[in-house]
Parts: sequence; C-alpha cells; structure tokens
Amino acid sequence: MPNFRWEGLNKERERDKGMIEADNMRDAKRLLKGQGIKVRKISPPSIMDLDLNQAMVDAGFMKPFGAKELMNFTKQLSTMIGAGVPIMMALEIIQKSEKNPVLKNTIAKIAREVAEGKTLADSLAAQQGFDKLYCNLVRAGEVSGILDGILKKLSEHLEKAEQTKAQVKGAMTYPAIVVTVGIGVVWALMTYVVPQFVSMFKDSGKELPSITLFVIDVSNYCQENSLKMIATAFALGLGFRSWKQTPLGSKVMDIVGMRAPAFGKIIIKGNLTTFSRTLATLLAAGVSLIDALDICIEVLDNQIIAADIKEVRDQVVQGKTLTEPLAKIEYFPDMVTQMIKVGEQTGSIDQMLVKISEVFEDEVNEAVKAATSLIEPIILVALGGCVAVILVAVYLPMFTGA
Repeated sequence: MPNFRWEGLNKERERDKGMIEADNMRDAKRLLKGQGIKVRKISPPSIMDLDLNQAMVDAGFMKPFGAKELMNFTKQLSTMIGAGVPIMMALEIIQKSEKNPVLKNTIAKIAREVAEGKTLADSLAAQQGFDKLYCNLVRAGEVSGILDGILKKLSEHLEKAEQTKAQVKGAMTYPAIVVTVGIGVVWALMTYVVPQFVSMFKDSGKELPSITLFVIDVSNYCQENSLKMIATAFALGLGFRSWKQTPLGSKVMDIVGMRAPAFGKIIIKGNLTTFSRTLATLLAAGVSLIDALDICIEVLDNQIIAADIKEVRDQVVQGKTLTEPLAKIEYFPDMVTQMIKVGEQTGSIDQMLVKISEVFEDEVNEAVKAATSLIEPIILVALGGCVAVILVAVYLPMFTGA
C-alpha cells in the first residue's frame, strides 16, 4: 500500500506530521481521524517518499528489525501494560521513541489495526518480523488475561535465544576470521615481499635452493593471476552461497554441520537448547503440546533436527507420550528424556524443560570452549608453517651465500 504524507493536530492539539499507509487518500483520512488526528494537509505518495529500508524489507533483502530491537519493544510493551497503560497508548509511546524507521512504521501499523478492533496477536501476525512463536504467545497472553507476564517471559526467551545463537555463530565465525586474515598475510608476502627479494637473487647469480625456487614460482603465479584468482574465489563464493540456499544445498550443509568434528556438537546442542526453551515457554503459556511442537519445528535452524522433531510430533498425535519418540533420537541424551518423563508424570513438564534448556546452555558453552581450544592451535600452526616456509625460502640463499 502507498504511504501518504500528512500534517495536522494530534490528540494533544499539538502540530504534528508523519506518514500513513492506506489504499487511497480517503482511507488515509479515515484512519487518521480514527487516531484522533485533525488533518490539515495530506499529500499523495511520490518518489521522494519512497522508504528505501522498507522497500529492501519488502523485497526480502533485509530483515525489518534485529533481535535486540524486538527484545526492547517487547520489554517496553510488557512494562507499560504491567503498569496499567492501555495497549493503544503504550504502542503510541513506543512508536514515537523508536529510532528504527521500519520498526517505527510497523508499530504504527499495529496500533492502527488494534484501534480498528483487531487483537494484538492478529495485528502482529499481519506484520513482518513477528514469527509464529511470538504471535502465539501474545495470543495466549490475551486469552488468559496475563499479557504483561507473557510478554516478560517472551522477552527473556528472546534474550536467551539470541545469546545461544551468538555463541554458535561466534564459534563458527572465529576460525573463518583467523583463516581469512592468515590467507591475507600469506598473499601479501607472496605478492609484495617475495618479489623484492627475487631481483636481489637474480643479481647475485647464485644457484638458489629448491624451496626458494618453489616459493618464487608460486609468487610469480600469484602476481600474474591475481585478478583471475580473486574473481574465481568470488564466483565460487557466490555459487556456494546460492547453492546453500536451495533445498538440497541447505539439507546437505545441515548434515555436514552435524557431523563436523568439534562443531557438530555445538550445532546439535544449540538446536536442542532452542527446542527445549521454546517448548517450555509455549507450554507455560498454555499452548497445547501439538501446537507447541509445530512452532518448535519452525524455529529450529537445522532441517535434520526439525524433521526429527516433526516425527516426534506425529508420534504424539498418534497417542504416544513425548518421551517415547524423543528416546529414539540418537543425539538426544538419555538423562534428558528421563527428566522429561518425570515432568510428564508429575505434571511439571514446562518447569523440567526450563531446567533442561539450562543444561543444554552449559553444554553449548563447554562445546564452544572445547572447539576453540582444539581449532585455534591447528589453524595457527598451519598458517605459521606457511609463513615459516616463505621466510626460510627468502633467507636461506643469504645464509648459504655467506
């Protein structure tokens, strides 16, 4: 829908201006009137009013807002509703103070739909950036009359989920950064440092050691084919990224990730942390087990683990307990299934799942530390070896000549 620019008086009879999304100018005026705004001037959309950020979001090139911004929005809304502030007023206050233009516009749309009679959950579901988990928890909060409490739990869930993602992502990113920097150093030595010694070696007229000749040949190749090598690496990177986004590529990468030494454990434990924490939050909010499992399937990052949870969900639909199908998953710890079994028997499965998520969080921390301590020396030794070979090749002729 197009955006209309308006000027007028707000509810406090103060001069105000902004933009509103509507099908046409008549609807724009009607919506503004419903918000208590006395319109003095309204202009049709123009190319100058194009919101580039929103256009990028609509095209799927960027997310509407980050996890931190969503957490802040949820915390603010929870605090205000808990203090007795009406939802409409709370949304208006948050919208005015929001810095992110896309989220600011999104909150305005939510407020407008709530003013028209929609529930908060339905209004959130109509916007980008609010997943099924978020909307279902808000709906459960509205039905139960404890929306502020649910929003507080939701903000805590989002914060812990983001911490887990950051840990897993950090474990994967650190080695990549070290390798990239190392390759850059080796490249600089080969293309800038070694050539400076080549002319000196030629002037000496002495026979060079085999290792020096090898390094010089590699250096010459890198200099002559720099653009080709960079273009090839860039093309391969783009091709790999595109392939990884296909159903087959995504599935293959998920399988490889789970089986990768050191990192496979991090991926598995990270997804199990997400599963147990999400399921605990949903069950505590009164969402049925089947619906909760459906939502868990959507929030998991790994297709293989998501498929296993879907099989668990199907078994539960057929009448089995949650423990029975979970016990058949080879990477699901026996201790955890026993804890869930106790939770089912005592009627405190949500509380037990919270404890399980904490156990998995600790295991993710330990797995990240173990992977880092294992991979870091290997990378440093490999890169150090490359640099050492280059330095030996450069300085060996000097010592032999002496």
